[in-house]
Amino acid sequence: MDLSERYPSLRVSRHPLVAHKLSILRDVGTDTKKFRELVRELTWLLGYEAMADLETRPRRVETPLEAMDGGEVDPRVGLVPVLRAGLGMVDAMLELIPTAQVWHIGLYRDERTLKPVEYYNKLPDAATVQVCLILDPMLATGGSSAATVDILKAWGAARIKQVSLIAAPEGVATLSGQHPDVDIHVAAVDRELNERGYIVPGLGDAGDRQFGTFAGPSSEPGHEPGDETAEVVRRLQRDLARD
Repeated sequence: MDLSERYPSLRVSRHPLVAHKLSILRDVGTDTKKFRELVRELTWLLGYEAMADLETRPRRVETPLEAMDGGEVDPRVGLVPVLRAGLGMVDAMLELIPTAQVWHIGLYRDERTLKPVEYYNKLPDAATVQVCLILDPMLATGGSSAATVDILKAWGAARIKQVSLIAAPEGVATLSGQHPDVDIHVAAVDRELNERGYIVPGLGDAGDRQFGTFAGPSSEPGHEPGDETAEVVRRLQRDLARD
C-alpha cells in the first residue's frame, strides 16, 4: 500500500525538479558546498508546496497604472529548525516568507535508545504565530519531530507542519500516529531504517554533510550498532508492519 493512502497527512512531492536535485544531494561525491546549495533549493521547492494552503487577506495596491485589490498572507508563520541540521533550511524559507519568525529548538537523539533529549528551547511564554513549520532534513524514527510537535502544541501553536527532505516509513508512522493533524511534506520516503537508525538508502548524516563534520569511518551510517539501538529500530518496524 502507498504510505500516502495509509497516512493522509503525508505529502510526497511529485515535482521533477525535486527528484532531480534530490538525486544529486544523495550522491556520496557531492561536496559540502554543493550539498548546502541543494538543501536550500529543495527547501524552497518543498516550502512552496507546504504553504500552498495558507490563508490570505485583501490588500489594496497602487500599481504604476491604477489601484487594485491584491492579497497578503494572513496567519503569522513561525519557522522551527531542529538544531543543527534544520539550520540549513531556514534561509530558503525566509526567501519565501521574509516576515516569518524563527524559533530554535534543540533536540539530540540518544544513540542507545534513539529517544529525543531536549537541550535548547527559547520559545516565549505564549505562541506568537499561528502556523509553525518544523524544519528537519531527515524524518528518521520520528521521535524528535513528535517531541517538537508536543512542545509547539503546549506553546499554543494552532497549526503545525513538518518539512523534511527524506523520510523513513517508521518516522512517518510515528509522527502520524502521535499527531495525525500535522501535515508531513517530504521530497521522498525511503525504504527503511538501518540498525543504527539511519534512513536507507538516504544520504548519510545531513548535519555532517552540510557542515563538513564527517568524523571518518566510525561515524558512517550502520557502523557497529548497539544492541539497544537495534532493538528500538526493530520495534518501530514491527509497529509499522502491524498498522
